[in-house]
Amino acid sequence: MDRIDSYRQIIEKIFSEYMEIPYKYGQIRNEIIISQDSNRYLLLMTGWREDQRIYGCLTHIDIINRKLWIQHDNTEQGVAEDLERYGVKKEDIVLGFHPPDVRPYTGYATG
Repeated sequence: MDRIDSYRQIIEKIFSEYMEIPYKYGQIRNEIIISQDSNRYLLLMTGWREDQRIYGCLTHIDIINRKLWIQHDNTEQGVAEDLERYGVKKEDIVLGFHPPDVRPYTGYATG
């Protein structure tokens, strides 16, 4: 299996796991948005908590130049740890939400 195809499956599996986690308050659910053509993966939360609209991105991962770019991560544990748990090497994970001058100190790829 091609590495990119493997990464796609891993991201989808992790996002599916997040879909199983229920919210304590409100009528909130997660949605997975996938564009395999552009290798873009988003996990959104959407719903209502009383009269307040809830909408936001939990995590956003792009596959760019054969690396997984975490563009946004609003998960408790951090999606990078989940990627590692499924065998993705640190040198293939870029914490894109950090500025380029900070990335060399994260322990992950710089881009």
